Amino acid sequence: MQSPKYTARAHTNIALIKYWGKLDQDLIIPMNSSLSLTLDKFYTDTSVFFDSTLKQDIFRLNNKESSSLKVTHFMKVLREKTGETRFAMINSENHVPSAAGLASSASAFAALALAASRAAGLVLDSRSLSRLARRGSGSATRSIYGGFVEWQQGSDDATSYAVPFEENVAWNLSMIAVVISAKQKKISSSVGMQRVVATSPYYSAWRKTAAQDLAAMKKAIKKRDFRQVGTIAEENAMKMHALNASAHPHFSYFEPASLQVMKIVADLRSNGIFCYYTLDAGPNVKIICQNKDIQTILAALAPSFSQERLVVAGPGPGVKLIDKP
Repeated sequence: MQSPKYTARAHTNIALIKYWGKLDQDLIIPMNSSLSLTLDKFYTDTSVFFDSTLKQDIFRLNNKESSSLKVTHFMKVLREKTGETRFAMINSENHVPSAAGLASSASAFAALALAASRAAGLVLDSRSLSRLARRGSGSATRSIYGGFVEWQQGSDDATSYAVPFEENVAWNLSMIAVVISAKQKKISSSVGMQRVVATSPYYSAWRKTAAQDLAAMKKAIKKRDFRQVGTIAEENAMKMHALNASAHPHFSYFEPASLQVMKIVADLRSNGIFCYYTLDAGPNVKIICQNKDIQTILAALAPSFSQERLVVAGPGPGVKLIDKP
């Protein structure tokens, strides 16, 4: 017996205030709250149906059968929550370079959470869906919503979830993603976080300053203070990466081209073009800018980076069903 098939689309988000470290590894409760911007250009479409003839979950990524311990674990959690006993056929199309610091897991598990819960017969409100998506990937909890989104740290499964801060962003704000590498990271986010929490002597300072950055960022967004938004985001990202440099053994997600982009951004700013960079757990750089400066920034990047490696994105929408019975 086969359940109805549901297909969901979720977009990636890029954290302006990062979370780096987990209070609870299984429940994925973060050490600090965070704030992100959902983007329109990067997304994942995922279809799910349950079938009593299947002996295990089957996961296909970009038309190839794949193995993912995170997907397996997530589906186990889903079955526990819904009472569904059948295994699932999962087909996912990822319009994001996987595991390269462009938040592919955020869109992937947000889409899976919606499609799988509906296929299991469960209609969840946004808060419950955010909590469910978090069990697959922490950043996925924010991709349930569009625009600016805050993931409230909480202390347990019931209290850790995302809330919309400003879903419809009526602001000429963009991000230029510079794809340095689409290869899988040598050190996963989870491993990097655990190492930092366990060994960095500066971790307690990170938690304190991250809370301060979050409060300042929310005020800057409300005031539409672009320069302040960019400055806070850039400094918060660099503090996160400084933790990696202070861990034992230390590690870095930067590549030479990452540093090159960061210098180009700093040079542009020195010349009156106000733009700012941020990086997650990967080498790819996201440049926060205003729409009026996009072409100038692209021109500055063009001598070093081909056009296909430069993707301009704007604020994007929350998760939604794109196909249902």
